[in-house]
Amino acid sequence: MTRPVRVAIVGAGPAGIYAADALLKSDAAADPGVSIDLLERMPAPFGLIRYGVAPDHPRIKGIVQALHQVLDKPQLRLFGNVDYPNDLGLDELRTFYDAVIFSTGADADRALDIPGNELDGSYGAADFVSWYDGHPDVARTWPLEAEKVAVLGVGNVALDVARILAKTADELLPTEIPANVYDGLKANKALEVHVFGRRGPAQAKFSPMELRELDHSPNIEVIVNPEDIDYDAGSIETRRGNKQANMVASTLENWAIRDVGDRPHKLFLHFFESPVEILGEDGRVVGLRTERTELDGTGNVRGTGTFHDWDVQSVYRAVGYYSQELAKLPFDVASGTVPHAAGRVLAGGEPMESVYVTGWIKRGPIGLIGHTKGDANETVACLLEDHTAGRLPAPAQPEPEAVVEFLRARGVRYTTREGWYRLDAHERALGEAQGRERVKVVEREGMLDASGADS
Repeated sequence: MTRPVRVAIVGAGPAGIYAADALLKSDAAADPGVSIDLLERMPAPFGLIRYGVAPDHPRIKGIVQALHQVLDKPQLRLFGNVDYPNDLGLDELRTFYDAVIFSTGADADRALDIPGNELDGSYGAADFVSWYDGHPDVARTWPLEAEKVAVLGVGNVALDVARILAKTADELLPTEIPANVYDGLKANKALEVHVFGRRGPAQAKFSPMELRELDHSPNIEVIVNPEDIDYDAGSIETRRGNKQANMVASTLENWAIRDVGDRPHKLFLHFFESPVEILGEDGRVVGLRTERTELDGTGNVRGTGTFHDWDVQSVYRAVGYYSQELAKLPFDVASGTVPHAAGRVLAGGEPMESVYVTGWIKRGPIGLIGHTKGDANETVACLLEDHTAGRLPAPAQPEPEAVVEFLRARGVRYTTREGWYRLDAHERALGEAQGRERVKVVEREGMLDASGADS
């Protein structure tokens, strides 16, 4: 009898689970069958949903319900708290599986090359997001001493960071934030948050709904300078051809013409201000210097030579995420992605045997969570095409129990699907005791204990 196709998916975030779903819906799932192991370095699954989405966005976290339907399939196993390459390297993966799909995402900050990045009070947005989302591998405290804060970037991550900084801790308490995050935000001194974009309203990358949510807080007064509402021919073309861009621009226009209210925390959205330097004294941030820009007719901007210094005491850089390089795989430093052809990893221009990518490590950190479904379908189609054509070398130990024995022999304390449900129930019980839906466990050991992890 022909055995099922054995596939390892490294990374159990949405991209990895969508790849598993594509495999399970393929013809191969019926004959000869598929056997999928999700390998995740965190003790819990769901990646970006758990550790990248702001806690006050439960609507987005609702995607987890759909992901659970895939995770529950009998052809799929979860191995959490398993790190590539330290616990399982590429050679070992090829020993146990016909193919390996890397879906490791992007969780570092893309560099912004301006003077002053190294100053105390200059932060990457990704690090702050990891802190307020209770990531086990970051510090439990965060310095929130600044009364005036700058956020650089006009994407949804910049909005998340600005919103969390501008809201009160008590506003966020009904969410799943752990006690250390609540205590940290309780001490937050920020009264003004300034978000800076170098281009205009038509070029902002906000989602319309995320932008409008800023104005729903009883504590946040959103302020837009009427002088920043400007469009050239390229901008008008963008608005006509992009419904979301038009909705964002319309929202910003409405905010620009209204009277400023009296909500206690002010959140300023600045356009046509290009950051050129983070200013410091005695090693600490004391300001931000920007150059005023203007539209050039195409929707792009040029500098005007007019500079402005802003009185801020901390700066958060939210200019994009960046993927980590993966051992034994090629890496394009400029794009932060693994070179590939339709998901087949390319080394020296030639496909690597049995190795594939999907999600942000494949195409870069752009688009919404659901956009990774198309990536997964393309990658899985290539994998199955290679299997049908006999291009995948047979693994030496394809038996499902072989990888379990290997991890146990190495002393890896891993979690399972059943363990995730135990952790999930534990977090919900912690929340119920406080009248909340969930309280997230932060410490890795605490997550492993609640999961009943194997050792």
